[in-house]
Amino acid sequence: MHITSVVLLLLLVTAVSGPVARLLRVPLPLLLITCGVVASLLGLHIEFEPETFLLLFIPPLLFSDAYLMPLRDFRELRWPILLLAVGLVIFSTLVGGYFIHWLLPVVPLAAAFALAAILSPTDPVAVGGMIDADNVPRRFLHILHGEALLNDASGLVCFKFAVAAAITGTFSVLNASVGFVLVSVGGIVVGIVLTFGFNFVNRILSRHGFDEPTTQITLMTLLPFAAYLLAEHMELSGILAAVSAGLSLNQSRVFGAAQTATRLRGSAVWEMITFVFNGLVFLLLGLQLPDIAKQGIYMANKAGDSTWSLISTIVLLTCVLLLLRLVWIFLLGGGRELIAKARGHKPVPVPFMETAAMTIGGVRGAVTLAGILSLPIAQDGMPEFPMRDLLVTFAAGVIITSLLLAAVLLPALSRSLRHDGGDPVNREADEVRRLLALEVIAEMERQSALVTKQLDETAAQQRAEVTAALIAEYRFRLRLLEDTQDEKRHDEDTSTTHDAAHRETALARRRFEAALRLHLLRTERKALTRMRHEGLVSDETERLLTHDLDLEETVLSGSARALPRHLDYKDEPRLSSPLLYTG
Repeated sequence: MHITSVVLLLLLVTAVSGPVARLLRVPLPLLLITCGVVASLLGLHIEFEPETFLLLFIPPLLFSDAYLMPLRDFRELRWPILLLAVGLVIFSTLVGGYFIHWLLPVVPLAAAFALAAILSPTDPVAVGGMIDADNVPRRFLHILHGEALLNDASGLVCFKFAVAAAITGTFSVLNASVGFVLVSVGGIVVGIVLTFGFNFVNRILSRHGFDEPTTQITLMTLLPFAAYLLAEHMELSGILAAVSAGLSLNQSRVFGAAQTATRLRGSAVWEMITFVFNGLVFLLLGLQLPDIAKQGIYMANKAGDSTWSLISTIVLLTCVLLLLRLVWIFLLGGGRELIAKARGHKPVPVPFMETAAMTIGGVRGAVTLAGILSLPIAQDGMPEFPMRDLLVTFAAGVIITSLLLAAVLLPALSRSLRHDGGDPVNREADEVRRLLALEVIAEMERQSALVTKQLDETAAQQRAEVTAALIAEYRFRLRLLEDTQDEKRHDEDTSTTHDAAHRETALARRRFEAALRLHLLRTERKALTRMRHEGLVSDETERLLTHDLDLEETVLSGSARALPRHLDYKDEPRLSSPLLYTG
């Protein structure tokens, strides 16, 4: 089958799998993996190149997660996230490596460390398909996603050092520690520097009128690939570079001042990229599994072990990794309680069900598979990595076992988690909408006092009527948000006339209303930005409300452009702040 047909077929399966997963009520990652396995058994084979896979799929997915990461929550949870993303990776690599070497003496210690290191990163995409995000604590989700953003980099760095030790036969704890810090910090710096360069170029293009959405979105799409490639070329962490680029772009809010069309189209583009790439990752994983399983069973049988012995070893290895994760989470909880007592605060114990869900949520996924398949093979006089095929089999087996355990246990565990009820983002958004409505009412009252002084009596009356109607509308919104059902709003019927003068008056009124509404939307944007800088609004709430304002502005701009343009507004007084006039 031609490669073009294969790609189109994979895209079709990815698109159809979403509705099918909801219909069958099965986790989407498992369904996609199953589709990949079936396709492989039917004869579809795709050459899997780990380096190409890491370059094509991992940077944009991690960049997107980092860009959408709620920074306020990330800062509040930075220590649990860092201790899980770095501390747990090192802990799992050391303890897990010694356990693998003890369980399988034929595997050299350095190779065992390499396997333990590549098994340490978790996959947030797989977990996201098994949890109802609306019914679990936000803190739980943010810790899982934040951990997965960073532990990919720390796990791959540990993996590379272990692979180098296995090939060269030498290992230095001091050199590995210094190298770990340099590679990690260097990758972060590369991502930040590239983001600042992107922001600088974007401002220059916008200042000279080259701010069309297609240009900005294309540059943003290339940013994670540029960060990854540059960092890898400098022998630094490309994954951390992509993550830091996403976090830096999120922090800089470069698109906060962009065109409405840029934000709306950019959001749609990245949603599509994330959906397609996530689906393809699990499809490719399923396509590789039959060949990996055959090779692993062949290796086990050749060594005198049965297939069931191989499966038992994989299950045992998965359980040990989950046990290490559980122990580390308990240690974090105990340390948190001790710190709270030392500060004189009442410790808040973490519920056991949340600890269990956090443990089962450590699902292995695409990065683990890509990393283990990147182990050197025998070619051009280079020896093969020790026990490579066996390590690949174990890694693939742990991925599938952890996915199956999460699919069975995680939905039940997540339903038992303590939740305050309702969506906290929506609750915060309603409160912010109330504050924005108050800001808009105050702005309209101020503008009414300033503008009507510059107009004749008829125009002043028209604008006073429009302003009063809008004030009444926003007060009605306030009553809805405050859950008071005092009165119903009655729309006043405006009699129409066929007289030309009256028609022009009506058009002028509609145009002014559209312009005033656009101005008020900008007032809401400024107030929303101020609230975010003051820490009163989370990133998720701001993004939700900004999207609502963008949609409303798009509708208003289209309505204003649709009005006839035969009226002359050159001498008409402007509002005191920047306002889009379409006349």
